[in-house]
Amino acid sequence: MRPYILSECNWEYVRKNNYDLAILPWGASEAHNFHLPYGTDNYEVERITAESAKKAWEKGAKIIILPLIPFGVNTGQKDIKLTMNLYPSTQMKILRDIIENLNLHGIYKLLIMNGHGGNDFRQIIREINSSFPEMFICNCNWYQAIDKADFFENEGDHADEMETSLMMYLEPGLVLPLNKAGEGRSKKFRVQALNEKWVWTERKWKYLTTDTGVGNPIKASPEKGERYFITLTDKLSQFFIELSNTRIKDMYV
Repeated sequence: MRPYILSECNWEYVRKNNYDLAILPWGASEAHNFHLPYGTDNYEVERITAESAKKAWEKGAKIIILPLIPFGVNTGQKDIKLTMNLYPSTQMKILRDIIENLNLHGIYKLLIMNGHGGNDFRQIIREINSSFPEMFICNCNWYQAIDKADFFENEGDHADEMETSLMMYLEPGLVLPLNKAGEGRSKKFRVQALNEKWVWTERKWKYLTTDTGVGNPIKASPEKGERYFITLTDKLSQFFIELSNTRIKDMYV
């Protein structure tokens, strides 16, 4: 039993312990080029969260990881076979119920560990916080925590060199040889402002890429994945410790 993972804990243990912070991993189920599994986002966020929590727990942080939510917002990929979509309104209902339970049991801090770029919890958090003002709710996109350019050569954001390297390290049995992978070529918008990021629209995957990847994975390796994973979880564990130890009323200085 890992005492910081709720699904592995028992009532005998849980009833005797208090927790300062709950962590909810939230992923997605979607195609990741030809060589990575549909559950890539879920494997990544679950393993990253667990390892970061382990490091934080060993330094005294009282945290508990809730079971993973395996479906995310995939409205731009709905027409790709067996991509599973949750609408943001559905996510809000799920999150509201989870927060109601945490509130009932005296856990007033929740961190959403997001593993999917299509999930955007910011406005959901704003709305839910108005109903639970005593709660502190925040969202972490783990893939933005450190600079990928320090570890990987090719840019991308979906089944790219980074994700492929991570999966080669974390779940090598689920990764096909790189000669099976597509090149991850993606098109740009014809309207230049949309490419400059100050104007936003949802990307439609059937027009964006032919292999569902964005970014060439050819230079991926498990060694790169391991180095990235260790550095990332070191940083996240420090964040977990700080967030766990900081009282809600002391969040501002």
